[in-house]
Amino acid sequence: MTPNQKSVGIQNRKSRRSSRKDLVPMQQQKRQPELVEGNLPVFVFPTELIFYADDQSTHKQVLTLYNPYEFALKFKVLCTTPNKYVVVDAAGAVKPQCCVDIVIRHRDVRACHYGVIDKFRLQVSEQSQRKALGRKEVIATLLPSAKEQQQKEEEEKRIKEHLAESVFFEQTLCQPENRSASSGPSLLTVFLGIVCIGALMLPTLGEVESLVPLYLHLSVNQKLVAAYVLGLITMVILRT
Repeated sequence: MTPNQKSVGIQNRKSRRSSRKDLVPMQQQKRQPELVEGNLPVFVFPTELIFYADDQSTHKQVLTLYNPYEFALKFKVLCTTPNKYVVVDAAGAVKPQCCVDIVIRHRDVRACHYGVIDKFRLQVSEQSQRKALGRKEVIATLLPSAKEQQQKEEEEKRIKEHLAESVFFEQTLCQPENRSASSGPSLLTVFLGIVCIGALMLPTLGEVESLVPLYLHLSVNQKLVAAYVLGLITMVILRT
C-alpha cells in the first residue's frame, strides 16, 4: 500500500468518526425542544385546597401528582407563605405512569388568616436536568366554618334564583299587549260548548212523554260524553 493510499484511508476513518459524533447532538436537539421549554403539562388534583378552622380533619390535605409520561420526573413544592404550612415530602421523584401523594398541613389556624389566599407551586423536571419542565399552581384558603360557607352558598343560590325569577317576570310584562287582546276562546270552542249543552238538554232514551222526535233522544252514554267534552271546553275557556 502506497503512502497516498494510507493517508486517504486515515482521512476516511476520521470523517466517519466525525459524522458519528455529529449524530449525537442532532438527536439531543430533537429531544430538547419538547422538554426544556417549560410547557410540560403538570397533572395535580385537587387544584384548590380549603381549610376550615372549626374542622380539624380539614387541617391536613393531600395533593396527588400524576406522571402520565414515559420518563421519570422529579418534583419540588414551593409556597408563598411557608411558615403557615408543613409540607411532607416537599421534594421527590415520580416514576413513569405513576402518582405520588403530597401531604400538606395547616399549622397556623388563626382568625387573621381567614379568607387569605395562599399559593403552592409544583415544579417538575427531568431527573437528568435542573431546569423546570413544567409548573402548576394550587390555591389554598382558610375559612372559619364549613357551615357558614354552606349557608353563604345557599344564600347565593337563592339570590340567583330570585334574580332569574325577576328577569322572567320582567320579560313577560314587557311583551306586547296584542297577545292578551288576541287571547280568548275561539268560535269553534264556543260552538262545541253550545252543542254539548244542547245535547244535555235533549231527552234521554226511554222517555215517553216528550214532544221531541224519537231520533233526537240520546242515550245515557252519549250524554256522559257530552258532559265530559263540556267540562274540557269549560277548562279551556277559564284558562284563556
